[in-house]
Amino acid sequence: MTETKPAIQQPQLKDIVARMQPQLELAIPKHLSADRMMRIALTAISSNPKLAESTPASFLGSLMSAAQLGLEPNTPMGQAYLIPYKNNKIRAMECQFQIGYKGMLDLCYRSNEFKTIYAKTVHENDEFEYKFGLDPDLIHIPAKIYRGKPVAYYAVYKTTSGGVNFEVMNTQEVEEHGKKYSKSYAFGPWKNHFDEMAKKTVLKKLLKTAPQSADLRNANSIDQATIKINPAELAGSIEALPIGEVDYNDVDYNDEGTQDTEDKSESLKKVNDLLGK
Repeated sequence: MTETKPAIQQPQLKDIVARMQPQLELAIPKHLSADRMMRIALTAISSNPKLAESTPASFLGSLMSAAQLGLEPNTPMGQAYLIPYKNNKIRAMECQFQIGYKGMLDLCYRSNEFKTIYAKTVHENDEFEYKFGLDPDLIHIPAKIYRGKPVAYYAVYKTTSGGVNFEVMNTQEVEEHGKKYSKSYAFGPWKNHFDEMAKKTVLKKLLKTAPQSADLRNANSIDQATIKINPAELAGSIEALPIGEVDYNDVDYNDEGTQDTEDKSESLKKVNDLLGK
């Protein structure tokens, strides 16, 4: 009679995450603690059943992305988000990392390149005028009583060296951008925090003309990416999967409609470098 071996129970995502604190300590900046990031991650898993169903590789990749940028995901601060989505290719839930407006601002100020930088919402009853050309100008005076619905978003910066610039997008342009480039437009922060995502969108467009630190360049490359880290060797170190395991078809495209394969490959390499791979 053949003896039936008991099935091996797979560890739950929260158990796998709980074992990765040593790796978080290697990647996280000084202003955050690995213990706090661990508690944030476990709370996110407990409060979102779909996130708990995500593949460990994609969740760990998203969490490490947040850690290396020093951004707290899935908190009221709105710095970053860990978003579960269905990957139809593998028929499984995966986790996508997405930076919030406040997270992008935080990275900008940490770069010490900007004296002032922010984005604003323009409502239909506000006084709002702008012009480009050799003498660009922007004037925004919010209505004092009833401002009406949002009609546009703009971002401005003034660098520490005195350079200034601004960018404007109307609501239709923001909506079209979100629908075209974001796989999570119908849910997540685009649905629950549209104004914040709209301000982040126009801010990222503006930042193309601004001086950028290494963290800002890295943030732009891994924002809305699905980066996978193999949890199989958590007892020792985390092994990042080959570049081909990053699913670029399920993440956003750049403004030219092409995949940011080269930039996101570099971002995955940085995760490896931070972990001493």
